[in-house]
Amino acid sequence: MFWRNGNRLLVILSLVLLIAFSVASRPRKMQRLPTGAWGGPHVSISVGSRSATINYDCANGTIDGPLTIDNKGRFTWRGTHNREHGGPIRVDEKPNSRPAIYSGWIKGDTMTLTVKLADTNEVVETYTLKRGSSGRVHKCL
Repeated sequence: MFWRNGNRLLVILSLVLLIAFSVASRPRKMQRLPTGAWGGPHVSISVGSRSATINYDCANGTIDGPLTIDNKGRFTWRGTHNREHGGPIRVDEKPNSRPAIYSGWIKGDTMTLTVKLADTNEVVETYTLKRGSSGRVHKCL
């Protein structure tokens, strides 16, 4: 009697929902960004095994690692952003280091990167970089 009428449909629907929920709740598989250079107009990133350094026009920064991307190529990394200025650096000058969020995605050999200051949510810039490129950065004079 159990398998008659609407009970069969209820059991099948419950099993389908259970399977769908278990697949949807799996954690995204993360993979590390390979070491090497990424660059583009006004930006250059050197990825190491545990962190990265970034240089852009009149600024530089660090990205804390490990640098991982999800199975769709998306990432959110934390680090620092340092604004630079032209002219000499004074001996007693303190660095202008601020916490930063580096987010975006990678598709093939192209990275789209947005730099945002973590303490103010100010977007510094969005860049397009290519794997293996050294980039073109112009420092402040």
